Amino acid sequence: MIYVTRKEHFNAAHRLFNPSWSEEKNQEVFGPCANNNWHGHNFELIVTVKGIPDADTGFVIDLKVLGDIVKKRIIDKVDHKNLNLDVDFMAGKMASCEIFVYEIWKILEPAIAEAAPHARLHYIKLVETPKNFVEYYGE
Repeated sequence: MIYVTRKEHFNAAHRLFNPSWSEEKNQEVFGPCANNNWHGHNFELIVTVKGIPDADTGFVIDLKVLGDIVKKRIIDKVDHKNLNLDVDFMAGKMASCEIFVYEIWKILEPAIAEAAPHARLHYIKLVETPKNFVEYYGE
């Protein structure tokens, strides 16, 4: 099995806030991440695809194709946006990195399978800060 990876960067704002809780409870649980005026990050999105290289091309997936999928389906929708307000696939959802990476997976997994039938999405890593990141393997 061969693993190929594409890395993208984007900037986005969000707010961690549970509308069924009081302002005080949100502040207690989420701290500064519950700021009424949002807060932002310089995110890094790392997408790894696995498979056996195609006999004709030698590719698991053409990295240009993978880059185009990630850019069109994710980056163009989230870059310089508010995840809570501007991103269709995050509407009505908690804008935590855990939920965000799961929603990204649901978009990329079928698109990658369609573009490269012999390849599968293996792993997504979403880096929020140099100290904080989440990983998802589709499990």
